[in-house]
Amino acid sequence: MSKTVITSDKAPAAIGTYSQAIKAGNTVYMSGQIPLDPKTMELVEGFEAQTVQVFENLKSVAEAAGGSFKDIVKLNIFLTDLSHFATVNEIMGKYFEQPYPARAAIGVAALPKGSQVEMDAILVLE
Repeated sequence: MSKTVITSDKAPAAIGTYSQAIKAGNTVYMSGQIPLDPKTMELVEGFEAQTVQVFENLKSVAEAAGGSFKDIVKLNIFLTDLSHFATVNEIMGKYFEQPYPARAAIGVAALPKGSQVEMDAILVLE
């Protein structure tokens, strides 16, 4: 099976040895996104703003792959403070509609660049 690299200039450029996403068959594996502003490559300030930025970054990569949030079947959320989980749920409700993707929310000690939130996703395209 061939692999296709997916990139979007509307999402932050990869800051390491990875691709923004890889398409294999009709499945797209999106790398973790942290709340970097794609224009400045700096973290946005505040937890809510960081969460919105992560969703916007994921949205840009999904669109570059020819998909949308409706195609996400699995979403992983990494938080440095699980007390923010209700805020993530509220913001996620603005980006997704039923049927919601499968999801995991994982508390972690630290994230790249001091981010408070990171997410990755798997899409299945029709």
